[in-house]
Amino acid sequence: MSSDRDEILHAVSSAVLAVTRHLSVREVLQVIVRSAQRLLDARYAALGVPDDDGSFAEFVAEGITDKQWDAIGPLPRQHGMLGAMLREGTPARLADLRKDPRFEWWPKAHPVMKDFLGVPIRDGDEVLGIIFLANKRTPGGFTQADQDLLTLFAAHAAIALTNARLYENGRELAMLEERNRMARELHDAVTQKLFSLRLTAQAASSMLDKAPDKAGAELERVQRLAGEALSELRAIIVELRPAELDRHGLAETLRKHVRMLDRLHPARVTFECDELPPLDPAMEVAVLRVAQEALHNALRHSGADQVTVRLACEGKRLALTVLDDGEGFDQGESRGLGMVSMRDRAESVGGVMAVDSAPGNGTTVRVEVEV
Repeated sequence: MSSDRDEILHAVSSAVLAVTRHLSVREVLQVIVRSAQRLLDARYAALGVPDDDGSFAEFVAEGITDKQWDAIGPLPRQHGMLGAMLREGTPARLADLRKDPRFEWWPKAHPVMKDFLGVPIRDGDEVLGIIFLANKRTPGGFTQADQDLLTLFAAHAAIALTNARLYENGRELAMLEERNRMARELHDAVTQKLFSLRLTAQAASSMLDKAPDKAGAELERVQRLAGEALSELRAIIVELRPAELDRHGLAETLRKHVRMLDRLHPARVTFECDELPPLDPAMEVAVLRVAQEALHNALRHSGADQVTVRLACEGKRLALTVLDDGEGFDQGESRGLGMVSMRDRAESVGGVMAVDSAPGNGTTVRVEVEV
């Protein structure tokens, strides 16, 4: 047992050290799964990290070829034995998986699995994922000693997974700090450009009567400076772009934001989205910020039971709609609800915003931008 323990600790150490070699979370999970399969002499091994949509954010497996994966189809859902283990957070060791009442089904092309050993990967009370093995090559199936080894492995795997996440988060933070530094530099450049623009406009104004030719030249310079300032402002928007947009795009970033708000607030918050074409980065930032402000208003001020966010492509225009069934308001008294800010954001990318609300009739905020 001591030699097995030494071997498993060495394998997990390799997984943890993999993080310092700048490997991704998925690559760390693959190290873990391969080590577990080898150490416990199993034909199949897999590790799943759940997401919030009933599936898995990560799912890696050993013993199944790419051709078999293609035949099996999409990632498994959180049902059957996998779902039960995530909910219960306890190990499962079975002589025949198919005879357990928690087993439901698997796709036609899925390999037949009989003896089964699964252990949750925990960080305190939180279940980070599950690691499981099937079809032990040694006759007799998985033993209590195997379960003890896999439990030890899972405990160290939790450290590897947490460290990998911390590394990725740290990298994102460093990227964000660099972006903010660049944005500050751009802000200074735009401030100087606008100052020059103001002085040039004043000079042109003073020359209009006495030296119209020189005034015309100054006005041309005003036009050029205004164009340069606009370009640099757009660059600031891109540099201040949330990291989530780079990773997931507008639709998925907004979907995750809506899902978080739905959990935090008593109102039901839902998201609907068409398939979107590639979007300009500045447009994504503007639409996201308008949606966030409109959601804030609906959840903080309207008393709504239902808030719906929709993203759709209508011809050559991207349409964002945020509607609620709340109290509504008199549009003549809408100042202080961020309407000016939202409208400015929409117009900064060539869009238009409309608000439809009345006391007792809810509120609809709609933005249209040409893509």
